[in-house]
Amino acid sequence: MSPHRRCSDRHVYIPNSQFPPLLQVCNTQQSLSSSPSFSTSLYTQRNKPSASTLGKGSKPSFLSNSLLVLSYFDMSRDDCFTTQLIDANGKFNAAGLESFVRKIKLAECGLSYAVVSIMGPQSSGKSTLLNHLFHTNFREMDAYKGRVQTTKGIWVAKCVGIEPCTIAMDLEGTDGRERGEDDTTFEKQSALFALAVSDIVLINIWCHDIGREHAANRPLLKTVFEVMMRLFSPRKTTLLFVIRDKTKTPFQHLESILREDIQKIWKAVHKPDSLKDTPLSEFFNVEIFALSSYEEKERKFKEEVAQLRQRFFRSISPGGIAGDRRGVIPASGFSFSAQQIWKVIKENKDLNLPAHKVMVASVRCEEIANEKFSHLTTDERWLTLEAAVKKGPVWGFGKKLSSILEFYFNEYDTEAAFFDEEVTKAKRNQLVSRVLEFVYPSYVAMLGHLRFKTFEDFKKRLEQSMNDGEGFASTVRKCTKICMLEFDQGSADAAVQQADWNPSKFREKLCQDIDRHALSIQNEKLSGMIASYEKRLTEALSQPVRSLLEASGKDAWASIRKILQQETEITISKFSADIAGFELDKEKVDNMVQNLRNHGRNVVENRAREEANKVLMHMKDRFSTVFNHDNNSLPRTWTGEEDIKTITKDARAASLKILSVLVAIRLDEKPDTIENILTSSLMNEGVASSGSSFDLLASSTWEKVSENDTLITPVQCKSLWRQFKAETEYMVTQAITAQEAYKRRNNWLPPPWAILAMFILGFNEIMLLLRNPLYFVIIFVVYLLSKALWIQMDIGRAFQSGPFVGLLSISSQLLPSIMNLLKRLTEEAHVYTNPQPTIPASSHSFRSQTLQSNPDTNTILDPSAATIVESAESSNVHSCSDDEIEYSSPNVAHQKPPKI
Repeated sequence: MSPHRRCSDRHVYIPNSQFPPLLQVCNTQQSLSSSPSFSTSLYTQRNKPSASTLGKGSKPSFLSNSLLVLSYFDMSRDDCFTTQLIDANGKFNAAGLESFVRKIKLAECGLSYAVVSIMGPQSSGKSTLLNHLFHTNFREMDAYKGRVQTTKGIWVAKCVGIEPCTIAMDLEGTDGRERGEDDTTFEKQSALFALAVSDIVLINIWCHDIGREHAANRPLLKTVFEVMMRLFSPRKTTLLFVIRDKTKTPFQHLESILREDIQKIWKAVHKPDSLKDTPLSEFFNVEIFALSSYEEKERKFKEEVAQLRQRFFRSISPGGIAGDRRGVIPASGFSFSAQQIWKVIKENKDLNLPAHKVMVASVRCEEIANEKFSHLTTDERWLTLEAAVKKGPVWGFGKKLSSILEFYFNEYDTEAAFFDEEVTKAKRNQLVSRVLEFVYPSYVAMLGHLRFKTFEDFKKRLEQSMNDGEGFASTVRKCTKICMLEFDQGSADAAVQQADWNPSKFREKLCQDIDRHALSIQNEKLSGMIASYEKRLTEALSQPVRSLLEASGKDAWASIRKILQQETEITISKFSADIAGFELDKEKVDNMVQNLRNHGRNVVENRAREEANKVLMHMKDRFSTVFNHDNNSLPRTWTGEEDIKTITKDARAASLKILSVLVAIRLDEKPDTIENILTSSLMNEGVASSGSSFDLLASSTWEKVSENDTLITPVQCKSLWRQFKAETEYMVTQAITAQEAYKRRNNWLPPPWAILAMFILGFNEIMLLLRNPLYFVIIFVVYLLSKALWIQMDIGRAFQSGPFVGLLSISSQLLPSIMNLLKRLTEEAHVYTNPQPTIPASSHSFRSQTLQSNPDTNTILDPSAATIVESAESSNVHSCSDDEIEYSSPNVAHQKPPKI
């Protein structure tokens, strides 16, 4: 029997006269109308005869009032959670009780809960009464199948719509023919258990059984009272006697008879000395309630049950039906308490002896079952089938194995046919379980082979379809459908007739293997595709971003953002088209696209960080470019007209622009004041220091720039700028030195004031020269000699390195230069006084070739070079004629000007 049952549809008919108070109670207690599976429909039934009021030969009566039909269709087990607590063999369902307590959240109730049980003769309508009274779903007897045992063991369920939380307990009926007249142990045990754990015990008795000995459960009550006094501590329990199918006998007479019988039973019970004079009211509250016949007066029966139901609302409150109960166990300990109580009850061995015939049947059927199992294990057909299935799949496995098992089960049925039916059936079930457990590994092996073969077929089909260029997702679906159909056919062929084995686990495992393999292939392809597109995006971004950062123009980051967006969108568009065949969910596709976007952003950020690490080099390169080249990008010549201060400022501003571009990553298009801060703090250092005492660069963060986007902090900028200025200072100094040298070289005249002073102070000397012209000739000769020495010794270049160095150079070259000059003059005079014959044409030709081969020697670019040439000419010249000079060195050719 299943530990859970489903409710069937029921209709509760309540007259309008009783509906308002009941509806008020239901609304107050949040009863059936608050359940989602509950529906109410109010309809007016007029001119319709009542089935319970029609009798033979009587006229139909009509109802003038409306009827409320409370219908709850297919009430789910979640409402009452019916569970078998103790089975017919007395086995306590501890796991089921724990699950039941957890589902109804009993542990949260504390002491605010109640337990109601019912006991009485078999087929007396106990389950029917509980279902109508508490809207539970205990199994009811089917009258059309005869009066047989319906409830076996003890069942529990939650009362629907009753506050506080109330648990209903349905006991197996007493005096049943199924257990026999000799087996009353379970009846006594279950009754004792009900009295021990229940706050309210309903005793269901027939009206016509009142006054009888056994039908009224008098011996059972007497035994229960005695054992309860001996085993358990006293507690207060309400005994509610429900008289079924009441007759014309007045209720007062029935009540008095019942109370008198209960008092007699109580007095006859053997009590301990401490409880000998204790009245019944100390342990029990006795209540009596009568109900009409359910079959003959169904409507009236339901009306009376509805009245009785109202007594169970607030049953444990003061004044309630169980308001004076004692010794209540907290709800969290109910499960453990019930287990311990049943354990104490089961330890009374004298109440639980099996019948002799049952014992014989148990032993003999066990022997037959063992014999058949032994024969099966040595059967040739089975051994052959087992060996074959270990090697590989066996087609027709299910039919072959079912035939073998059916043969041995039929033999058992034949040999055990004359033993007790229940024992025979129980032992047969044990044999079936044992046999199926024995052959189950072969069944598992068969399905394992089938699963492996199907999985290999799937991999081959998938690979072939992918090579054909089909979409990945559609290919997986098609191959999966084909392979699962093959597996289903194979598992159906392997099914064993005697077993209800479900191949769903193997099917699920196959599905998992297929999904795992498809997912691995998909991830592999997606990984390769993503890596390819990331590489493409990296190549598309790296060089342009590096070029823009090196140039560091005004709109460098705007251009970088544009390139990043453009290349990212192109890549994403192609990537989305390529992965469309995978049919991925939108969230996963969005994640991949976002990863590509993040990759592109990371490429830009990494390039920016690389260039930021080389910012000082870029700044010096920019400074050198701007400082040494004019606006036309031509090399700058320092002639003395350039404004070096302005040029230096412009070059530093251009270098500062690079620094402002590389200090932070600006991919979010947020405005910042970095360039203004750097310009005001570094370019206008003097103004900033005199105007304000606050240093804008004395910080480790930039305003409106996150820490992750910061490449160079303000403090680092300040340090870099100092280092930059120190390393470019030499270039500025060289330019200033070159400019001053140029000015000195091209401006030999003294200042006007010096000329005027010389004229005034040297007036007498001037007049002397004017009176004696010979002095002019002497002065002119001295000038020529001085000029020759000046050019010969390159005095201007000597003094460029400093006056001291110049004096040393002149002193060391003065005497050799004078001697060389005098020698040349002597040679010129000798050539003039002794003219030579004309040089042959070959000599002219040689000289012409010499001049053509060295055209650059006719131009002297440097005074020092001129000195070297002149010295070489003086040392290598030979007299040839009046018009030509021949040189002994083939690398130097110089034609002297005509003689004056």
